[in-house]
Amino acid sequence: MNPLPADAAAQAAADPLAGLHAYHLPEAVSWWPPAPGWWLLGALLLMLAATLGWWLARRRRRHAAARQALQELERLRASLAEQADGGRYARELSKLLRRFAIAAFPQREVAALTGEAWLQFLDSHGGDGRFATGPGRQLTEAPYRPAAPLAAEELAALVADWIHRNRETCAC
Repeated sequence: MNPLPADAAAQAAADPLAGLHAYHLPEAVSWWPPAPGWWLLGALLLMLAATLGWWLARRRRRHAAARQALQELERLRASLAEQADGGRYARELSKLLRRFAIAAFPQREVAALTGEAWLQFLDSHGGDGRFATGPGRQLTEAPYRPAAPLAAEELAALVADWIHRNRETCAC
C-alpha cells in the first residue's frame, strides 16, 4: 500500500523534502485600514493640535490689550517728536495707562483712582516705586505745569515696562 511509485519512493527515501510543495508567501499587509494603535495616536495628535491652537488663540486675545497699548505708546512718542508738548504727552500717557489698567484689573479697583492713589496703584502692580517717587510722578504733575521739563523717554520706558509686567494679568 505504498501510494508512491517505486522510483518516487526511492527518491523520497534519499531526499525527504522532495515531495513537499513549494511554499507561498502571504499577501502583503495593506496600509489601510490602520491598526487600532494608529487610530489612537491620530486622535491623540488631533486633540493635542486642537488644544495648542485654542491655547495660542487665548494667549493672543489676552495679550491684545498690551499690544494695542504699546502701539499707542509708539504713536504718542512720534507725536511728541512732532509737537513737543510735554503736558499733553504726560496726559496722554496717563490716559493710556488708565485704559490699560481698566482692561487688566477690575474696573471698580482702578477707575476712581487719582493723584497719589493712582501712582501708588501703579507702583503696587509693577512700578517698584518709580511712579510715586521717580519719573512716573510727572504723570500727575506735568499736565498742570506750563512748559515743564519732561523726561519723555524715561517716562515712556517706564510706561512700557509697566504694560509688559501686567500683560499676563489682563482679563480682557
